[in-house]
Amino acid sequence: MPITDVSWTRLVTIRLQCGLERTFAGVYDALDFLENEWPLRYGERHQRAIKTCRGALNGAVAAVVAREAFMAACLEAGMAAPLKAKPNAHAGRTARRALVQ
Repeated sequence: MPITDVSWTRLVTIRLQCGLERTFAGVYDALDFLENEWPLRYGERHQRAIKTCRGALNGAVAAVVAREAFMAACLEAGMAAPLKAKPNAHAGRTARRALVQ
């Protein structure tokens, strides 16, 4: 019986230990990553994330709970979310100054 994926309302993007970024849209992809590509096998949060993702796929756990457990496991393994550049409130002024000079 095929497993139906459970999508998250917000994507999860992590930075792998090699420096590449990877984005996850749902529980099935996260569970596959946890079970088959995980760099640390025995972390406590890793085991919890596997259980909650399986529970979400079976309908016993809310998708948001699985998402949070997955993010916690990623943090435990040193795979933090990449920092996003904040928009510069003064970008227009800087651009105008560059044109004037």
